[in-house]
Amino acid sequence: QVQLVESGGGLVQAGGSLTLSCAVVSGNFFGINAMGWYRQAPGKQRELVASVTRGNTKNYADAVKVRFPLSIYDSKKTLVLQMNRLASEDTGFYYCKAEPWVPSLPDSWGQGTQVSVSP
Repeated sequence: QVQLVESGGGLVQAGGSLTLSCAVVSGNFFGINAMGWYRQAPGKQRELVASVTRGNTKNYADAVKVRFPLSIYDSKKTLVLQMNRLASEDTGFYYCKAEPWVPSLPDSWGQGTQVSVSP
């Protein structure tokens, strides 16, 4: 497993932007097959926001496809989600996940960061 540290959440007005970063601070970064951001709104299940594989295949939730570009920086061992044109429905707790190459190994999750969008 790897240790993930998220940063960049906060309170923003609707229409604004935030940048979420997920840094791999320990463990084998190159043992990761895919990384992604997930969010959980109050009273709802955790859902995928965006993910990227080691082969740079990206997957986005329909609601964020145009607004939230996802990038991974190998040199910095960091996953970055640029969140643009934020809306109140984007409010939630955002978690970073890393999936290892070896299927029998567990996924790694960060502690999460809160994103709140005011009307």
